[in-house]
Amino acid sequence: MNKKKRYEILSLFYKKNSNPKIELIFSSDFELLLSVILSAKSTDVMVNKITGILFPIANTPQGILQLGLDKLRYYIKSIGLYNTKSLHIINTAHLIKTKYKNKVPSNRIELESLPGVGRKTANIILNVLFNKKTIAVDTHVFRVANRTGFAKGKNIIDVEKKMIKIVPSIFKKYVHFWFVFHGRYVCTARQLKCKICLIEKLCEFDRKK
Repeated sequence: MNKKKRYEILSLFYKKNSNPKIELIFSSDFELLLSVILSAKSTDVMVNKITGILFPIANTPQGILQLGLDKLRYYIKSIGLYNTKSLHIINTAHLIKTKYKNKVPSNRIELESLPGVGRKTANIILNVLFNKKTIAVDTHVFRVANRTGFAKGKNIIDVEKKMIKIVPSIFKKYVHFWFVFHGRYVCTARQLKCKICLIEKLCEFDRKK
């Protein structure tokens, strides 16, 4: 896909939603961090359902530590990988409290040192909380970028590197959310809703294949 078409696509997304917001519900930096950790291999809807019960009970590092591993497991047991996520959250809460004085780190190296925080999670935190122009690539972003021809890559790192290079600075902060929403509601994995697609005329996906 050429530069002109990419710019047209991004402009269309911007006109439709100039200030996209993450669909996870949170009221503090720490709540968002936990929500993104929980969202791995899950949906935002499920995460919001769980945190809607969990956060009124424990939503700070100290609160999570006081809750303890067994009770935390109980509250998040309906989500995938809950045993692993429980351990990650307890250990992350401990580090946030003791090493980072109850503040979520604002740089990638420190974020990725936290249990359960990989590159995608770090990118989301840096983007949403600290206004960094990072581009988190999840399954939705990866699918839309490859399917449309916007930024093809064999893996999420390839796609992220390409998007960082080709997306104009003015769009970098928002492109992750535009592609996520597009992949979640229009260009889905199992069904392509091309008739309602905002960028259908610019998309380079070969439907015959």
